[in-house]
Amino acid sequence: MTALRLVLVVLAAAAGGAVNAIAGGGTLITFPTIVALGLDPRIANATSTVALWPGSASSMWGYRDELRGAGRWIRHLTLPSLVGGAIGAWLLLRTSSAAFARIVPFLVLGATVLFFAQGPLMRRIRGPAPLEGGARVPLVPLGLFYVLQCGVAVYGGYFGAGAGILMLAELGLMGLTNIHTMNGVKNWAGLCLNFVAATAFALNGVVDWPVALAMAAGGLAGGYGGSRLAQRVGQQRVRHAVVAVGLLAFVWLLLRRK
Repeated sequence: MTALRLVLVVLAAAAGGAVNAIAGGGTLITFPTIVALGLDPRIANATSTVALWPGSASSMWGYRDELRGAGRWIRHLTLPSLVGGAIGAWLLLRTSSAAFARIVPFLVLGATVLFFAQGPLMRRIRGPAPLEGGARVPLVPLGLFYVLQCGVAVYGGYFGAGAGILMLAELGLMGLTNIHTMNGVKNWAGLCLNFVAATAFALNGVVDWPVALAMAAGGLAGGYGGSRLAQRVGQQRVRHAVVAVGLLAFVWLLLRRK
């Protein structure tokens, strides 16, 4: 990839990092951009997973104060996240570039729909006032929660956009109500599944390292800048823009594969 395209990658990653800090959904900007700049969709997906891992680690650190007393949920999430992330990465490595190019428009569309539904979903997750002790009664048994989390982690290891929204929904089903604690626990699960997926992609040579490093730098810078702007920018406008980008990316990727 040329120097000019790497600069564009940095700018796209910075925009994605800022959007993630303000409203979430930055992958719906970065992934179509690096595909448009010439990366094979499967390589772009693996590269994006590796590039976003440092940002996941920094987000996890940012929520460290909210994780006090959440050790039980961290323990519950760790194993299914690692196992599911490994399975998802294995499935991606077993998917040919041609097959992934046929699938990816619908993955982007699904992630866009999830992102669009995030607001109503979060209102349902928060639900009525919590019971004594700060949590509602779990709506699903713990064993089913493990299965659900493993399934979400498989999706996260395979593609990833929207996985965080699904994890928040799971935690709401388990009775958690503090959104900051939920975000912290969700970030831990994302850290686990992306770690095993990124390791698998790196060891199997499907990562474009110059692009990954450029994305990591841009994402870190954009995340910091976005956090500074988060209180000044209307989230609803940003969310509408991200949904529009996601839908346009779906159409473009669908036409591109023909």
